[in-house]
Amino acid sequence: MPMPRVLIAEDEQAIADAVLYALRSEGMDVEHCVLGEQALQRVRAGGIDVLVLDVGLPDRNGFEVCRALRAFSQVPVIFLTARDAEFDRVLGLELGADDYVTKPFSPRELAARVRARLRRAGDGAPRAATASAGDGWVARGDFAIDTDGHRIRYRNALLDLTRYEHSLLAALLQRPGAILTRAQLLDRGWDLGSDSGDRTVDTHVKTLRAKLRAAGADPDPIRTHRGLGYSLET
Repeated sequence: MPMPRVLIAEDEQAIADAVLYALRSEGMDVEHCVLGEQALQRVRAGGIDVLVLDVGLPDRNGFEVCRALRAFSQVPVIFLTARDAEFDRVLGLELGADDYVTKPFSPRELAARVRARLRRAGDGAPRAATASAGDGWVARGDFAIDTDGHRIRYRNALLDLTRYEHSLLAALLQRPGAILTRAQLLDRGWDLGSDSGDRTVDTHVKTLRAKLRAAGADPDPIRTHRGLGYSLET
């Protein structure tokens, strides 16, 4: 298996050196750039398994880079930043980031977070789902989804889901392990102008958890991240 390849977009050389050393010590192939546009070009070229992205880059901030990146790639993104306000964390997650590390930080902790992202993305393999037997089903861990038939299975048990439960679970299955805010889940699963809000999402998560539990899900694969949103362990 090839070494997982991580791209570090960081303009402070001392920080970049510490991260490069920590990740290379963990057996990863690491590249470094200092500009947001360089990061976008490199990810677009392919072969990057995780992007560690500084928010305060010289040419454009990391939030803008992440927004542009999500238009063409679902590569995992870990923000690296000195900004620790809840607003910034939520904004980063809403734009599609998978994790958020604030400075000062431990390079070893960052390496552990990168390893976790690689495991969830398939041990560094490109984030492509694996279809089962060409029957339209796509396997994601214990789950399988038939996007054309709007069906989801858990451990071969077909789940009886409402429209919104299906939309919510399908959104979580698109990015296993990533935290999706309530706003993101509403945007992906609910009609514009519908009577919906944070409590609507929480209510459907509750009923979805009950159906997964009835299908044998133990422990609960849906994780609650207080003040942020939900993620799914597949």
